[in-house]
Amino acid sequence: MISCTKCQTIPTIHSAGYIEIFTTVPQLNQSLHDLMGRKQLDHPLVIPFVGQEALADVCRLIASNFNQAAVDMFYCSTYSENERAKSQPLSFSQFYSRVQHPDYIEIMKHSLFTSHMQPIITLADQSITGYEFLMRPTSEDFLFYPNELFEMARQSGLQSFLDSAARIASLKVSASHLENGMKRFINFLPSSIYDPAHCLRTTFQAVNAFKIDPNDLVFEVVETEKINEIAHLKKIFKTYQQEGMKMALDDVGAGFATREILLELKPDYAKIDRSLISHSDQDPVKQKYLIEMVSLSKEQGITLLAEGIERKEEVDFCREIGIPLGQGYYFGRPAKEPVTALQV
Repeated sequence: MISCTKCQTIPTIHSAGYIEIFTTVPQLNQSLHDLMGRKQLDHPLVIPFVGQEALADVCRLIASNFNQAAVDMFYCSTYSENERAKSQPLSFSQFYSRVQHPDYIEIMKHSLFTSHMQPIITLADQSITGYEFLMRPTSEDFLFYPNELFEMARQSGLQSFLDSAARIASLKVSASHLENGMKRFINFLPSSIYDPAHCLRTTFQAVNAFKIDPNDLVFEVVETEKINEIAHLKKIFKTYQQEGMKMALDDVGAGFATREILLELKPDYAKIDRSLISHSDQDPVKQKYLIEMVSLSKEQGITLLAEGIERKEEVDFCREIGIPLGQGYYFGRPAKEPVTALQV
């Protein structure tokens, strides 16, 4: 396996021992010592603690007495009484986020999550053509909402770790439940992939280890990711596609996934935002836009997928105008096991 501090390990924060706090700004160092009641000026400042709550108290004191600009210039690490080796230094904000959310750290460290599968349907005959894989908890003791877990990971510098682990968890579940030939839509965060050739290597290793046909994989830019670095995203697309995998753009027609970005990136699949699909059979404005999207997709060789379908009338309209794929509660909710037959 590839060793990478960004996506393969979570540095330890000790439960008892000493916290070191340091800054390169002399005035801030002096203010920090004054706050902690230390007359002797040390660099770094070393404070003993016992337990996570004591560590959190130190962090709260700093956070409440310095503004954000000052906080951004502090760095922290810990070591125990018996282990003189220090933990990896972290920015104060990342360090504090990890101290505040020990349950989320446990979830990430021990991969206490799996993937549930939501069917993706060929609208012409309502057959199942694939599944989207969505993160869910595996332990009643460590419940979470995926968006909150990912937000904490972003704040604490663990986004690359979580995104990589979630991709591999999806691959593992798909290999256990699906036969070759069934498409697997797997989400990813572009900002977590700082170097596509390196960061995606463990994903490609997992594909080989689980004996998954790369042609069955569709990696999807998730809806929460702002598409503001087109050149970087193109590199990611190219890296995936060179391995024989497909790419999907989410939220097309809403938010950041505009028509212009669709033309720029030319993904294999484009998932039309649910806000455009909802009651589209009754809305002439939505209908006009969707018909234009069908025409554009045919010109560009992009396969459209209608998200958020909840009514038969939406199925009928999307099929009539030529949208080939659909997904939504009308066909099935995310579940542990793949559905064997649709009940609509």
